[in-house]
Amino acid sequence: MTRLALRMLFNDRAKFFGILMGVMLASLVITQQGSIFTGIMWRASATIHDMPVVDIWVMDPKVQYIEDQKPMQVTQLPRVRGVEGVDWAMPLYKGQIRARLENGQFQNCQFFGVDDATLVGGPVEMVQGRLEDLKNADAVIVDEISASGRLARAPETPGGAPRPLRVGDILELNDHRALVVGLARLTRSFQNQPTIYTTYSRSITMAPKERRNLSYILVKARPGQDLAELCRRITEQTGLAAYTSTEFKWMTVNYFLRFTGIPINFGLSVALGFLVGTVITGFMFYNFTLDNLRYFATFKAMGASDLRLLWMILLQSVTVGVLGFGLGVGITGLFGRAASNAPIAFLLTWQLLVVAGCAIVTICMAAAMLSIRKVIKLEPAVVFKG
Repeated sequence: MTRLALRMLFNDRAKFFGILMGVMLASLVITQQGSIFTGIMWRASATIHDMPVVDIWVMDPKVQYIEDQKPMQVTQLPRVRGVEGVDWAMPLYKGQIRARLENGQFQNCQFFGVDDATLVGGPVEMVQGRLEDLKNADAVIVDEISASGRLARAPETPGGAPRPLRVGDILELNDHRALVVGLARLTRSFQNQPTIYTTYSRSITMAPKERRNLSYILVKARPGQDLAELCRRITEQTGLAAYTSTEFKWMTVNYFLRFTGIPINFGLSVALGFLVGTVITGFMFYNFTLDNLRYFATFKAMGASDLRLLWMILLQSVTVGVLGFGLGVGITGLFGRAASNAPIAFLLTWQLLVVAGCAIVTICMAAAMLSIRKVIKLEPAVVFKG
């Protein structure tokens, strides 16, 4: 009976491919749109991902997410360093700065100032140059993507391609001279702006003047120290907010989920994919069953039980579901690989695959239920009519 069920499915090629396309479309839309959504959420906390050495982020209590920096007084730094359980605490400046390009246009950039002595908070993966070169006069490090893109130099030959920014080139940042000493590989940010690193003392000189310049305090806990307890201790003794890196990531993601239209827009796309997949699959599978009612009636007349016929329909539904899910995920994977070097945010996680798999199971079961009801009520005598 298993072989007969599969032969019935594969021999009706038009119906088979119609059902398969419905499942594949639903799988593709759910995984692709879901992957773009998770990619955007990942980029929202890109700064935190790029500083894995940091255990705890200390900030003004009013901060809601990573880009909502509210500068603190620099006197807060020694207070945090004095809290029991803190191994070290380093300053971080995070702000915006304008870079003047060769053609006279301006480009807004993310601007980071890391501790002068230790360079904690600086790029982890250098493509060219060394992180230690930031200690040189007027030194800055630029992300490699912007060096070949928005911060690229004018073509060296008329009509040629722009020349990527190289080590040794000069940038003008807020009317200050900046020497490029390195290129770093960073996680693309949510704003997708160029990212520039320098030392903390140099950053507050180059950046627009403010009364307060300490954006965050980066803390490393002593070995064996409970991070939650240390966060509580820092908050009690300084009055500042302290979050572990994981907590700060989720705090940032939750802000975007609550106060932006991103989840609604992607949620509607995923829901539409699910709905369209359900309608197409259900309609095509029901028509497939109607076209094969005479075979099911013959099986009943030969003594096949309703349970056996139910197994045949479920087998057909599961077969199409597995094939359609695999094709949809495969196309999504190819799309993600093609977009790996593009500005498109994309992150396909195993959790998303589980969600998509459950959605496909629901679609296939819904389609099967329509057909099962028809087959169960089928009278064997229908095969002898006409």
